[in-house]
Amino acid sequence: MVESVSQPLPLPALHASHAGTWLRDANGSTRGCSKGEAVMAAADTPLLMMNAPLVASRLGYPDLSGLDLLELFAFVHPARFCVPTPKGLAHALELDEPADDADVPLLLQKAAGALVATCESENWAEREGAWSTLQSLTRLRWPWANVLAPHVRKPERAEKWLFTKLPEWEEAAERPQPAQVLIDEPEIEAQLERLTGEGAERRDGQRLFSRGAGHVFSPRDRQKRPHVLLAQAGTGIGKTLGYLAPASLWAEKSGGTVWVSTYTKNLQRQLRRESTRAWPATRPDGSPPVVVRKGRENYLCLLNLEDALQGGFSGRPAVLAQLVARWAAYTQDGDMIGGDLPGWLGTLFRKRGIAALTDQRGECVYAGCPHYRKCFIERSARNAAQADLVIANHALVMVNAARGRDPNARPTRIVFDEGHHVFDAADSTFSAALTGQEAIELRRWIIGPEKNSRGRRRGLAARLADVASYDDAGGEAVEAAVEAAQALPSDGWLGRLVEGTPFGPLEALLAQVRAVTYARDESGQEAGYGIETETSQLPGELVEAAGTAAQALAAIRSPLLKLAGRLEAVLEDAPDWLDGQGRARIEGARHSLAWRVDLIAAWEALLSRLGGPSDPEFVDWLAVDRNDAREFDVGIYRHWLDPMKPFAKVVLEPAHGVMLTSATLTDRDEGGPDWPHAIAKSGTPHLELVPKTQQADSPFDYAGRAEVLIVTDIRKGDIPALAGAYARLIEASDGGVLGLFTAIRRMRAVYGRIADRLARAGLPLYAQHVDPIDTGTLTDIFRDDPRASLLGTDALRDGVDVPGRSLRCVVMESVPWPRPTILHRARRAAAAEEEGGAQRYDDRIIRARLAQAFGRLIRSREDSGHFVVLSPAFPTRLLSAFPEGTPVLRVTLDEALQRVAKGVGTKAFEAVESESS
Repeated sequence: MVESVSQPLPLPALHASHAGTWLRDANGSTRGCSKGEAVMAAADTPLLMMNAPLVASRLGYPDLSGLDLLELFAFVHPARFCVPTPKGLAHALELDEPADDADVPLLLQKAAGALVATCESENWAEREGAWSTLQSLTRLRWPWANVLAPHVRKPERAEKWLFTKLPEWEEAAERPQPAQVLIDEPEIEAQLERLTGEGAERRDGQRLFSRGAGHVFSPRDRQKRPHVLLAQAGTGIGKTLGYLAPASLWAEKSGGTVWVSTYTKNLQRQLRRESTRAWPATRPDGSPPVVVRKGRENYLCLLNLEDALQGGFSGRPAVLAQLVARWAAYTQDGDMIGGDLPGWLGTLFRKRGIAALTDQRGECVYAGCPHYRKCFIERSARNAAQADLVIANHALVMVNAARGRDPNARPTRIVFDEGHHVFDAADSTFSAALTGQEAIELRRWIIGPEKNSRGRRRGLAARLADVASYDDAGGEAVEAAVEAAQALPSDGWLGRLVEGTPFGPLEALLAQVRAVTYARDESGQEAGYGIETETSQLPGELVEAAGTAAQALAAIRSPLLKLAGRLEAVLEDAPDWLDGQGRARIEGARHSLAWRVDLIAAWEALLSRLGGPSDPEFVDWLAVDRNDAREFDVGIYRHWLDPMKPFAKVVLEPAHGVMLTSATLTDRDEGGPDWPHAIAKSGTPHLELVPKTQQADSPFDYAGRAEVLIVTDIRKGDIPALAGAYARLIEASDGGVLGLFTAIRRMRAVYGRIADRLARAGLPLYAQHVDPIDTGTLTDIFRDDPRASLLGTDALRDGVDVPGRSLRCVVMESVPWPRPTILHRARRAAAAEEEGGAQRYDDRIIRARLAQAFGRLIRSREDSGHFVVLSPAFPTRLLSAFPEGTPVLRVTLDEALQRVAKGVGTKAFEAVESESS
């Protein structure tokens, strides 16, 4: 709670939006000014501002810096979120909202005063550690340090260092195998009633769904024959509590663990909230019954943080490290991506500082780390092994099933929510990519730091020094692996490829890949996007280079296999010095070795096919990856033609019960839901298994609360007309528009043409890939302001949950056709043999995208709005993507604007309806 005695901080303040720029003197008035005047003022003296990178973007001056209120908020209130807008900051600090842009500089002064007053308050909950961190920030010349110094008092006793005060996790006995229990339908219904609460609306669709979900928790009859349920549940059914009811019952009665897997972080947060109805925050022994699990790359690595704090980072990144250390002392679980670290914090520092503080490269030294017993990742893994419910994502569930460190902790009862994304997740998980970026990471993992490289990364020799000194054969294997790894690409590899001077067999191969890809490119280099070509009819030079590279990879794999064998021998015949931590470190090394050996074997298999007959189960291609015409990777790629085949083997076969559920699990063409296709995409046919299916339709009144408008007079490729249509639709809707694009370039072009115009009308516009703000925070800003609009691409088509008035109109720039990649072409060709042929394959993809986009519009019974497609040639066969009964009209832009302005589900809307009929 902010104390009412706080006064505005007497420092000059700056606010810039698309509508203009405003300056306020330290103790004077606010005035509008030019961008140039604002930049000059900021250069003369530190100015209060909010989200400096965004202000810099608005002013067109990237080097702008000042006293950023978001940095101050992160220092004063670590692990607490605030929507990073003036309105959001006002709400977080219990201040009055600014009436307009001109009022924002005064708000910034008031907010700064409130935060400084908090530092003097006896009730400051996050005081511990603040003084020590401030001393470090002072040495780093953090702009806020001198402002705060008089207000943060020195504690009477020296504060503990972060790494000494973090709690340690404790080992627990292995959880016994779950009991074989049956849960009957009356029990499930009673549990559902408890979870929904007394007096809650009785939803028959939810009860039916919940009873069906109980099927997957029945005891398995035969080995490798799991119970599988495909359940389609329309928006509003309440499927989360629907499956948590039988899941919580089964976990309680059996003592087992249920995994719920999602595709988006938004649903993970929702699940975490909903799970509190079924489980307490902690058990009597203090352990959590519900755990959120993510990949290692999501969590703060304490060893990386220690390195950053002790000189590994300098300049602005060092300031970020100090603020992250503040957060680490208060975080719930150390989750940096979608957890309680504000998503906007990393973007304030421009460079990839957040990523550098996580374990991005799989280089963890496990028990060799001095912070192993306090590690957030290890704590999460151990909590998950003892949990009743684990909330994870599709990729982690698949990776855990494929190569989890502990086979006994692999998931056996799984609910895949957002099940329509399981195919895509499997496609990514079970693919292989031999690229420059991947190969250089393998080199770094084996060799460690080279030349003048900084950081704490250690190679195999350093991580296993004690084993190497004890076991001669193991030491020889490490030396052989390090020597063989010299054949892998090293720093500067991409520049050498461009100059035609590759070094070593892998770089020579990648140089050939790059040359062939460019030689066959028909898109034109100016396109700016990545280019690719198939692996057929390859020149002899590339095939020869592939053979040489394969030999080099085999020379690396062989000593790694030998080393894995030696580590196993050391564990079986343990020396006296091998304590529990040493054993855990060797187990971790064995796990990492197995992963790398499998990776190298996949690369060898990929290379062995080049120049020979293709494998009908795989799709291979060469690619040069680019971003805005800048190359960043070169490589050879392999995907399964049907990735559900390995999914069935790795995930389904060992499981006892699996449920796939979604509002868009099936395609819906003119004949209704296409269950045979949904079953084919579930992976069950590969086990010769017939899953159960179930459908519960949405209770929402789409006919009365939504309307689809297909605008027929915006010509394809006419950017000025497209931009004008977006601006006029946002104005007609008074904001609240989610604009979806199939190409980033068109989105940027539209944004650049209309943002200023809309801002002057008091309608803020934000955009992915334009504003220096992460996607999750952009969604938070959009949700918080009913007059804001948001433009984006695929990530917003699925991951946005904005119920209420903040989202009342979805606009798609065109029909979302699939990109004609080599992989898409191969799968389309395979589908040509099936009923409906290749066109039906494409239509399913498009209808799924339309259904998912439409699903953003109506999230609750009270929601209403329009779904607008700016496409004059929208095929009628795709209209079945929209819920049955939804009105669909082909109209001109002027007619669409009239309908959007009137709204849906109102008397005015009904009058428009009667006029047009």
